[in-house]
Amino acid sequence: MITTGIVLILASFCLVVLSLMNIFPKLIALPLLLGTIVFTVHTFNHRHRFKGFHGGSTRNS
Repeated sequence: MITTGIVLILASFCLVVLSLMNIFPKLIALPLLLGTIVFTVHTFNHRHRFKGFHGGSTRNS
């Protein structure tokens, strides 16, 4: 998933460069870049999330 996010960031960055040259609309390119950065950071942080202890009994005594 991380490589997908990096590829999406690079693609949206290319669209931002095109939008700075007035070839592509900025209204689409900039939110797309922000969204792909948020998606990549979210997937990277979600990977290291603590998911609880596995195994053992669930009794408290």
